[in-house]
Amino acid sequence: MLAKDLAFLVEESSSLDDSRPKTRMEEKRSLELRIKKRVKEQYVNGKFQNLMARVIANPDTLQDAYNCIRLNSNVDMTNSADGICFKSIVDELHCGHFDFKANTFSVSTRGARKEVLVLPNLRTRIVQEAIRMVLEVVYKPHFSKISHGCRSGRGPSTALKYISKEISCPNWWFTMLLNKRVDACIINKLISILQDKIEDMQLYATIRSMFDANVLSFEFGGFPKGQGLPQEGVLSPVLMNIYLDLFDHEFYRLSMIYEALDPDFGDAGDKFHSKLRNWYRRQLKDKDLKYTDNDNSGPRVHCCRFMDEIFFAFSGSKDVALRFKAEIVNYLKSFLHLDVDDQIEILPCDEFHGIRFLGTLVQRSRQESPATRAVHKLKEKVKLFASQKQEAWNAGTVRIGKKWLAHGLRKVKESEIKHLVDGGSNLTKISSFRKTGMETDHWFKVLLKVWMEDIKTKEPESEKILLSRYVAEPALPQELMDSYYEFLKRADDYVSSETAATLALLSSSSLDTECVITEIVAPVNAIKKCLFRYGLITSDGYPRTSSLLILQDNSQIIDWFSGIFCRWIRWYRDFNNFNEVKLIISKVLRKSCIRTLAAKYRIHENEIEKRFDSELSRIPSTEEIEQELEHEMSDSNTFDTDEALMYGISYSGLCLLSLARIVSQSRPCNCFVLGCSAAAPSVYTLHVMERQKFPGWNTGFSSCIHPSLNRRRIGLCKKHLKDLYLGHISLQSIDFGVWK
Repeated sequence: MLAKDLAFLVEESSSLDDSRPKTRMEEKRSLELRIKKRVKEQYVNGKFQNLMARVIANPDTLQDAYNCIRLNSNVDMTNSADGICFKSIVDELHCGHFDFKANTFSVSTRGARKEVLVLPNLRTRIVQEAIRMVLEVVYKPHFSKISHGCRSGRGPSTALKYISKEISCPNWWFTMLLNKRVDACIINKLISILQDKIEDMQLYATIRSMFDANVLSFEFGGFPKGQGLPQEGVLSPVLMNIYLDLFDHEFYRLSMIYEALDPDFGDAGDKFHSKLRNWYRRQLKDKDLKYTDNDNSGPRVHCCRFMDEIFFAFSGSKDVALRFKAEIVNYLKSFLHLDVDDQIEILPCDEFHGIRFLGTLVQRSRQESPATRAVHKLKEKVKLFASQKQEAWNAGTVRIGKKWLAHGLRKVKESEIKHLVDGGSNLTKISSFRKTGMETDHWFKVLLKVWMEDIKTKEPESEKILLSRYVAEPALPQELMDSYYEFLKRADDYVSSETAATLALLSSSSLDTECVITEIVAPVNAIKKCLFRYGLITSDGYPRTSSLLILQDNSQIIDWFSGIFCRWIRWYRDFNNFNEVKLIISKVLRKSCIRTLAAKYRIHENEIEKRFDSELSRIPSTEEIEQELEHEMSDSNTFDTDEALMYGISYSGLCLLSLARIVSQSRPCNCFVLGCSAAAPSVYTLHVMERQKFPGWNTGFSSCIHPSLNRRRIGLCKKHLKDLYLGHISLQSIDFGVWK
């Protein structure tokens, strides 16, 4: 009976889950599972057979690929396929006469040279997306754990977390940036790699055809990967990961040689075998074993690869690190035919030598132990307690001094009243020196001046110090004075240096020594430069109006600024200098948004804050950011991302659009987003504000957009304009070829 009740409960919960509408990610995973089932059916004799004819050139697969493109574009999935005939695409692929059409954009540069950007049309994108999803199914289980970028669960955040938490006590580190435009030699080697797991000559012929038609054109080190830029494509990332998977396996071979098999670092007998056994155990575990300074087992090698940007950390001598680097460079050049800079500098892992990786700064810093922090906390408490007592003492003595002043002024005034005059007082005796007609206050100031000259005080000393030190304190009991100054002396002695007993206690415990940690630092200076380049701050760092956004609607202006906030919160929330980013959000970003709205309506900023109070809450102040962080972390859909399925969306930068014109009946326009047939109420101009050299700093703004897209006009509906600003879609979802 219990089993029946539990079964009924499971059925009831499943029916409730089915009634709930699926999220974008759940829809994409269901599409991937359907394609995965078709791919698995073609696994025969240790290889995948005829994937092009039986899986890719299949109307159902092409429909799923198009639905995946539409999900990336965040469009309504209930709409039709916009008149796309998948049967005709299948027929063209089967006969080998598919026309890989593309849209070409060019821009003139210095001299006669032109930069050309080739973007595939929608039919070509559908075929590329189908090939990408099939290759993901085949190669996803075989990718190395050091590989990050455009993979499920392995994005920029996981790469940086691995560096900061799993790599312990390295001595040296360096990065390698691969450079090479893909040519026929690399395509031939890529196909030879694919042949190890896939037996399909038609698929390889299709890849060559796309390469010859320039619709499959990617390069190593050409632009920041995973930024959702239109020139990145959807097929290039998986092909790059497949190609560099050879390097990942070569790294494991070299790490085994350097850590376990090199005779220079191991002894014969059991020690040698135990090192090799420990090395295999480390590879099987998810978390690498910690390496401490007391471990004398030889060098340790760590690697983290994000697409074509590679980070290395080495524990051991510099000579061995240089030898290891030379072998890596030789393999990349001679075997993978890639260009690598031979003059890569190996930097020591200390507080003075940070290294750039993934647009951030990786550096080492000292962290106090819990016992040391407790001692410093106690020291600060003693310092605070002593300062409070000193403030109370000063306030009391100043109050006594002020009463002395009031008493003296009253006596001077009483000396002017005849029946109150005391002939034997000192004040009466010196009153004879008072000039005729001198006012009472003036005469009292003269007396104070004579008194100050008598005690030989310094001019800069304030009135409160004079009253406290020369009036009140000499009148207090000597025992009270000695007790107070003895207390201050004891407190200063403790604050200036800890006692020998405390230092001995800390040094005697191995757990209480200072440790060095790896920090990931957001490029605050680069962020400020981008804010200046986008016109959000002045050269002095003060917030200013964004003139290019003024003509847009109020909600669109706030969405643009909120898009920067959402990206910074999502990217930098775990960074060590997030407090500096929060300061920029509250003092620069929010103020610039308010001033943009104020310039639009030509009213005071305070009135803007009152009128748009609820809308501006999306760009919170410093105190509200912590609450926003908790809300973001509790929202499961916000972080339900898959780097393989949502390529270029979760890490896409913000671009700048200005209003070009309002759409009229005489000049209609539809939305340029792939799969969207809604009417676009406005046409916008895309502004390419910067084109960083690879690698560039990660600032939250879209970097390295091809210059041929500068001032390109695009039509967007209100929904997709908001999605583009908030980072729900990227520039890859826009069909720039609608208007040539």
